[in-house]
Amino acid sequence: MPESVSNVHSLIDALPKVELHVHLEGSLAPATLLKLARKHDLSSVPSTLDELRQWYAFRDFPHFIDVYLASLQALRDEEDFALLALETARNLARQNVRYAEVHISLLNHLEREVPAEVVFAGVEAGRRQAEEEHGIILRWIPDFPGHYGPDAGEQTLKEVIAVGPDSVIGFGVGGIEVERDQFTEVFAKARAAGLRSLPHAGETHGPDRVWSAIRALHAERIGHGIGSMQDPELVAYLRDTQLPVDVSPTSNVATRMVDTAVEHPLPRMLAEGLLVTLNSDDPPMFGTDLTNEYRTAHQMGMTPDQLATLARNGVTASFLDDTRKTALHTEIDEVLRRWQADQG
Repeated sequence: MPESVSNVHSLIDALPKVELHVHLEGSLAPATLLKLARKHDLSSVPSTLDELRQWYAFRDFPHFIDVYLASLQALRDEEDFALLALETARNLARQNVRYAEVHISLLNHLEREVPAEVVFAGVEAGRRQAEEEHGIILRWIPDFPGHYGPDAGEQTLKEVIAVGPDSVIGFGVGGIEVERDQFTEVFAKARAAGLRSLPHAGETHGPDRVWSAIRALHAERIGHGIGSMQDPELVAYLRDTQLPVDVSPTSNVATRMVDTAVEHPLPRMLAEGLLVTLNSDDPPMFGTDLTNEYRTAHQMGMTPDQLATLARNGVTASFLDDTRKTALHTEIDEVLRRWQADQG
């Protein structure tokens, strides 16, 4: 019997999930921003929830950056960062997300003279509360905008090494997708400090940026990576090595990197045998969340088995310990089996 959309949605809701490419600041929901804006008497953002929601609606990339940077002004003290981390974790937990590796735009806070100690103390308080209340595990990936240059990476890494908590597991580079080779030295230092190399690459540019992230930065996962599909040699490399690629379809459509979800390379990436994971990137700013990304993948033609594969891939590509990975893989298999049995 063919599965109805609502039945597939029930499977998506039941699947245990992992989120590996989501930005903390890009997860600031309009209601939370309104609360913080009122607390700090900000005049740089709209003053009502309806106006904020309209302001958040993605128009183009420059507008997205304007919204992103303006919203940062609401994050000033430990309490603010704790609230953002807690609300982000709660939203993920409501979607049955069990574990998330969350990017933090640390340099943007340092530039506003918000000390790294304040940022980390706040997000740690929120993380611990979320873990106690919901059982969800959060880990942090501080990153910096690549177009700021290598010095920005050095400044970010210096603070991470000095005051970063044990829950910091990786180091990343995002922003405008400049050539990644220039960050070879700072990523070598990050790896020497025990941090995972987790750069964005192949989001707005082609295979050259992904190769650069692999060869120069020794990437352990590729953020976005859709540009990889232009190079058969790179596709073969990603397949043979099972180097994970974290894709965010709604983000790619919103930023005009892909015209429509139907044209997104996700189905081809799975068909080519790549270890691809599903993610939400900047959820409220792109009008999405991880559950919606799974529903979008189904609209692209992903079968229930493939949706479960995406969930397994997220677990596999994560830096969870082997015991938790095994438990989540088993649970995903059991959820799929029960759902299939219910379909008759």
